[in-house]
Amino acid sequence: MTKQQLLIIVGGAVAIAIVLLIFGLMGAPKVTPAHLVIWGIEGEEAFQELITSYQKQNKHISVEYIKKSPTDYEKELINAFAADKGPDIWVIHNAWLPKHKDKIQPMPATLLSFTAFKENFVDVVEKDLSDQGKIYALPLYVDTLALYYNKDLLNTAGISAPPDTWEDLINTLSQLIKKNEWGQIEKAGISLGTAENIDRATDILALLMLQNGTAMVSEDKKSATFDKSIYFQNKSYYPGEEALRFYTDFANPSKRTYTWNRQMSYSIDAFIESKTAMMFNYSNQIPVIKEKAPYLNFGIASMPQIKGRTFDIDYADYWALTVSKKSKAINEAWKFILYLSQKESAKKYLEKTKRPTARRDLIEWQKNDLELGVFARQSLTAQSWYRVDSSAIETILSQAIESVILGQATVSNALKTAASQVTLLMK
Repeated sequence: MTKQQLLIIVGGAVAIAIVLLIFGLMGAPKVTPAHLVIWGIEGEEAFQELITSYQKQNKHISVEYIKKSPTDYEKELINAFAADKGPDIWVIHNAWLPKHKDKIQPMPATLLSFTAFKENFVDVVEKDLSDQGKIYALPLYVDTLALYYNKDLLNTAGISAPPDTWEDLINTLSQLIKKNEWGQIEKAGISLGTAENIDRATDILALLMLQNGTAMVSEDKKSATFDKSIYFQNKSYYPGEEALRFYTDFANPSKRTYTWNRQMSYSIDAFIESKTAMMFNYSNQIPVIKEKAPYLNFGIASMPQIKGRTFDIDYADYWALTVSKKSKAINEAWKFILYLSQKESAKKYLEKTKRPTARRDLIEWQKNDLELGVFARQSLTAQSWYRVDSSAIETILSQAIESVILGQATVSNALKTAASQVTLLMK
């Protein structure tokens, strides 16, 4: 090799090194540190393992989780956003999107396509947490109403299995109800019929309406329609009224279904104390029952359906993670939520929290679980409905139930009043 050739090689190597150095200094992507603050209503232990793992993989990200009280969470959240002191990531109830959409920055389409979103999660998630093709939140679980039953009380009554349909449920009541010598109910067949002493009473009523074919709101989402008639079998039919009548009949002493009244204990307490054979509730009551009544022999079955119906309708209740419009790290916040909602991360969360899955690809893994299997399977048939202010609507429906029970209004008038009040909220 000549001296000239050697100089050419060395010169070329130096030039390449200079180019690489310049590219490294000027062309390498900049990594901006980000501190993500999360507000949630669960304990930090539900997320800590996943937070630690994510921070190890993303050194520029730090995550701070702050637990808030469910009681005043919404109020505190609104005040914090008004003062520009809100979190980057926060949990939103599945009924809150109509009320709080203006506070949310939708997920960038580059992170998750809408098609993948629909494929990954059960149907109710798309209806609750998206709008016009934009994704506003991602859930880690979806809960549904199910039937809790006292095995000992059903066994003693000679009932071999919990009821599958509402007709079956009614037929079991006479075997389960126990009255004293004055005709007062000492043990109820099921906690159903009132509002004030039944946990999730308005959810149960809304489910009955949906199962009965009630259109809850108008197509333009500007008015409540659960008091309106539909044309069924060549005549007008009021499905919402029938649902409210069916529900309140369980607390009507003149009806065959009478099994509950306003003087009885709160529904969860009555179940724990074996004062009622059955109740409806979500999976989050499993640890509550186990803690308060560790020796209670209870089971969980699917929610009763209307006999002869070709498809099931269940009722969803869950929380999801979303990103504030005012966050200074919107992309990083959504990336973290996406990480939490991926199959393996979600599985770790579900194992830690004992909740039913929101992901389709984890239903098979969870569907045979003795406690959570019912809820996981029901997520596929879960529905909810458009509520512009879920808290206010719960109060309105509770008042409708109580007005019928107390004889202050007919079923028809109570429902019409409730519908007009909900419509005012939607204006």
